[in-house]
Amino acid sequence: MEPIWKRPDGSIVACTEKIKVLRENLEELRQMAQDAFEDALLMECEEGQIRAVFQEVIAGLHNPYQQS
Repeated sequence: MEPIWKRPDGSIVACTEKIKVLRENLEELRQMAQDAFEDALLMECEEGQIRAVFQEVIAGLHNPYQQS
């Protein structure tokens, strides 16, 4: 199921081009993560640890547009 993208104020992002870019970016991210996941499994890493590290990476992303 595709997410319904929302702005910080809760309104829905409805622009077709923006949604297309978001969809493409998400698919690229999924594929890159899947490839990295499979590589780690082939190198005999533990699945739970791989997932935990990936979650840490996502949680640690910095928002350069955040207003202070």
